[in-house]
Amino acid sequence: MIRRRTFTALLALMLALAAVLSACGGGSKSDNGGGSNTPSTASRSGGGGSNAGSGPGGGESGDAAPQPVTLKVLWWGGQTRHDNTLKIIELYQQQNPHVTIEAEFTGFDGYWEKLSAMVAGNNTPDVLQMNFGEYLTQYAKNDVLADLNPFVESGVIDASKLDKGIMESGVVDGKLLGIPLGMNALTVIYDPELIKQAGAQEPALGWTWDDFKAIARTVHEKLGIYGSPTLEANNILEYYARQNGQKFFNDEGTGVGYDDQIFIDYFNMQVELIKEGVMPTLDVMQQHSALEDQLIVHGKAPFDVRWSNQVVALSKAANRQLKLTVLPGPNTEKGLFLKPAMFFSVAKNSKHAEEAAKFINFFVNTLEVEEIQKGERGVPINSEIREAISQKLDEVQQNMFEYIDLAAENSSPIDTNYPTGSAEVLSLLGTDIEDRILFAEMSPEEGAKKFREQTEEILARKR
Repeated sequence: MIRRRTFTALLALMLALAAVLSACGGGSKSDNGGGSNTPSTASRSGGGGSNAGSGPGGGESGDAAPQPVTLKVLWWGGQTRHDNTLKIIELYQQQNPHVTIEAEFTGFDGYWEKLSAMVAGNNTPDVLQMNFGEYLTQYAKNDVLADLNPFVESGVIDASKLDKGIMESGVVDGKLLGIPLGMNALTVIYDPELIKQAGAQEPALGWTWDDFKAIARTVHEKLGIYGSPTLEANNILEYYARQNGQKFFNDEGTGVGYDDQIFIDYFNMQVELIKEGVMPTLDVMQQHSALEDQLIVHGKAPFDVRWSNQVVALSKAANRQLKLTVLPGPNTEKGLFLKPAMFFSVAKNSKHAEEAAKFINFFVNTLEVEEIQKGERGVPINSEIREAISQKLDEVQQNMFEYIDLAAENSSPIDTNYPTGSAEVLSLLGTDIEDRILFAEMSPEEGAKKFREQTEEILARKR
């Protein structure tokens, strides 16, 4: 956890006392914030430190200096994100000495269990990282998250330079429940040097799943390493259904929205490659669960298929340049979509919701924040910050920004029809059905039938 030093707390109390004495003597208003000049704002913050606008202070702005506040902030990620976020929090506290931030973080796999336990224990963090789709739907239904519209309307969160389309992804039933922290898209991350050593052709726009398998097989045969890791069904199966003109969930919210043959073909491709040794068995994959420990990092596979922002951490861990391209076709543009990388949300029961909103505003509207992150949470949604930071990126980061432009030109709107219970459905897929198929305990045909039946049971129970 990050806490203020004792002398900072004493200083805040001394400032508060001085402000009270000044007010009694008819003194002028004090400046409540550290006021970091961002590319996107010019107004003065009501105590938030970033130039967020001068919305109502709720007792946190005005004649008296801001009172000491402690915020709990929770996020998931790999080590690169943890390090970056701790630096950003330190910067925020320097500019806002009345704020103490208690930081908690974990990997994605354990994040939702941790958050669920915190909510159940009435210990929900003031600011929490939230995911689009199944989890946003779940926490919206459970009424855990605060509506941030009032903070946007008052100017506490300055949305004037934030991408309006991506901002809409945080809206559920008219309530703005999350502020996107970046833009993302699924991508194939690849090691150009390994592919070159194998004498294969680098992937490019217009390639197909047959091309993917051909390159993977060539690398495996020529270099004696894996041609690809296994693919995460929770993300890639949705793309696979979309590129075949179908959806993961049906529009009625009662079950899956694709034909079972889609599911069968998707898993048969991997079962085939595992039998050939081109893809590793699942027990090998489970030894490489951390982002910085993936096969591509160690030069044991030329491919990795995941979200575009993760190329930053992967390249850093690999200590070499990795590239990005679109997922295989046909019909890449039907399957691919832009996505909010993640949100910051505020707990509905937070006692310091306005201060939490100010922290989020700082996160998305301050250039110094992105100078630390450089796209690790996705391409910035603030247009001016994106333009400014693009001049300061290394080659990998620049490629990631350019990939989002490529994806935007070769994609279609994201599906938003995640029903209540979809988080449980996707957990079933990723921790049971997928494992049993890839461990050869169940055929893809059996898995398709079982997953359809259990999905319908879960969604019926949740309605």
